[in-house]
Amino acid sequence: MTAAPALARPAHDDLRHVRLALFTDTFTPQVNGVAHTLARLRLALEARGGTVQVFTPHDPEATPDANVARAPSVPFWAYPQLRLAWPDARTVDATLRDFAPTLVHVATEFGTGLAGRRAARVLGVPLVSSYHTNFTAYAQHYRLGALATPGWRYLRWFHGAARRTYCPTHAVANDLAARGFARCAVWSRGVDARRFNPAHRSESLRATLGATPDTLLVCWVGRLGAEKGLGDALDAMRIASAARPGHLRMVVVGDGPHEAELRARAPEGVHFTGRLDGQALSEVYASADLFAFPSTTDTFGNVMLEAMASGLPVLGADVGPTRELLHPDRGWLVPPHDVTAMAAWLVRLVGDRMALQRARRAALTFAASCTWDAVWDRLFADYAAYAAEHSL
Repeated sequence: MTAAPALARPAHDDLRHVRLALFTDTFTPQVNGVAHTLARLRLALEARGGTVQVFTPHDPEATPDANVARAPSVPFWAYPQLRLAWPDARTVDATLRDFAPTLVHVATEFGTGLAGRRAARVLGVPLVSSYHTNFTAYAQHYRLGALATPGWRYLRWFHGAARRTYCPTHAVANDLAARGFARCAVWSRGVDARRFNPAHRSESLRATLGATPDTLLVCWVGRLGAEKGLGDALDAMRIASAARPGHLRMVVVGDGPHEAELRARAPEGVHFTGRLDGQALSEVYASADLFAFPSTTDTFGNVMLEAMASGLPVLGADVGPTRELLHPDRGWLVPPHDVTAMAAWLVRLVGDRMALQRARRAALTFAASCTWDAVWDRLFADYAAYAAEHSL
């Protein structure tokens, strides 16, 4: 079974009739792919004349914003950096009536997303949803496996109310369609090629990390959580470094609940930077030679696009979303959790600079085609159509 194709409508640059109510359990200042994508969505829609009202949990680090309604929240026990909220229905309804949305987009499936789903039905506003997180895989990593089977039933029910369920890749859309989800379509991702670019390469940074011209410097960026597979990459680095001593280094960017455990697991030659942003992050990407992406749970992996735009080929786990981005020659795939296979590629690439250069060129070419403007043209064509229906 294949996913439904995207609506064949022209791009819309004037979206003044689109008044979007966006419901999400994660938003800036939280640092993750979903929060960044939704923040960028808001800015892009406003730049084209649309209006956005965001509903999200309170975050103690957030700055006041009249167009971001934050509900009282508590830290999620399995990952305290994320917060959970159960917005008051009367407050949500009153805010929405004042805002007069022409479209509701629910981006997460729990407390805040449920509030948006209910409000759209009560107020008779068109509803779309997006699927960002492989919750069944996350449940296994966080020992919630008993929830996996009923979880699919719940997710089908939740997304079944939407006119569209947007998925980040064809692999995810086809998987959901095969599981009985209706009206799936692809909402891909773009990359800022000015921010992530080989021009940010820093030889002084490489030297600080202990990398010489003959060193294979491996980069990893993300949340230091059990589901991200960084432990597999660290184990592979240990094996490969023993085979090619002095020729491998690794830089790990990010923070998260498993940081102490992963630091203890890391072999010599692995440098943890903590969370980085701005120019510092751009330089780390561009100064490396290879990006490691061992995750089997991500539905897209925005960091892969950032790495490729920075000139890095990717060594990733052979799962659907990663395979879709790397095919055919932008990197290399290994069986999920196969540390030995990953280590073998690291050892091989230490001595095969030509292979790295070929993959680097292919990665750069692909990343250059992934513009945010093209992504928004496709998504906002749907938005405009549904909003226009409501306005009739």
